[in-house]
Amino acid sequence: MQKIFIKDIQEGSEFVSTFMVMKIVIEDKDEIVAFLGDKTGDIKAVMPNKETVKVGDILKVNAVKEEILKISDFTRIDKFEIKEYLPVVNKSIDKIMDEIDLISKQEFKSEEAKCLDNYFFGNESFVEKFKSGIAGLRQHHNYIGGLAEHTLNVMYLAKTLSYRYDIRYKEIAILASKLHDIGKIIEYNTQGPFTTTLEGDLKGHIVIGSMMIEEAFKSNPSLYSDEFKNRILACIIQHHGKVEYGSPKAANTEESFIVHYADYVDANLNKIEQIRNITEKNTWSEYDRRIGTRLYM
Repeated sequence: MQKIFIKDIQEGSEFVSTFMVMKIVIEDKDEIVAFLGDKTGDIKAVMPNKETVKVGDILKVNAVKEEILKISDFTRIDKFEIKEYLPVVNKSIDKIMDEIDLISKQEFKSEEAKCLDNYFFGNESFVEKFKSGIAGLRQHHNYIGGLAEHTLNVMYLAKTLSYRYDIRYKEIAILASKLHDIGKIIEYNTQGPFTTTLEGDLKGHIVIGSMMIEEAFKSNPSLYSDEFKNRILACIIQHHGKVEYGSPKAANTEESFIVHYADYVDANLNKIEQIRNITEKNTWSEYDRRIGTRLYM
């Protein structure tokens, strides 16, 4: 069976395809009203209530498109490729990771930096979660691989700014850029419709990431100097720049400002890129709440 994506469904068409249950709206003894989706979008659907359906289930449906999707029958699918049902970065994740690794090898020279980097990126389980991570639910890089793509871009910008302005702690700025969002592998669930985990809701990625780095320091306490630990943690804690932007502490070191500005620039340009991708050339976009304006593209 050839997969039919949401964006390709024609009004009045009858078809068989597979979709993920994104949200259940109403469930009574006869019908279930839900939003079904894939990596191209979602659609409201009504189906017979013949068995228990949960958010995240993959359903093979017999359906007709009549304003909403009317499903006459469905079966649950156990074997599937998650990347058909959730948005994915449009670049090779392996090439992104190779670029991250290249900058790391070029810039991390001290034993402290190499050891802290390896604590995370030498851990296969961590790397797999990192590669499938998202950088946000809605704001920016909100697709599988988005966390890795955002991290690479922030590292690149931080490296450029560090050398351009000849800051004192270049290695710390670039390493902190690599680690600044590692808490998001715990903050977000990406195995179904993207959601915030309980720990993510309670702590947020800045606190989670700081705790992860503290654990890394404890794994080799004799290696890390107090200065190194304080400067790395300051960058993680302060990378949102200002308290009103969600930062527990406003940026107050040179390298913290570098990480903050690199993060801010990449996050906003990704939002603009997403708007550009759905806007015709030489036309105005719709108003976008994330950037607070329309854009002439």
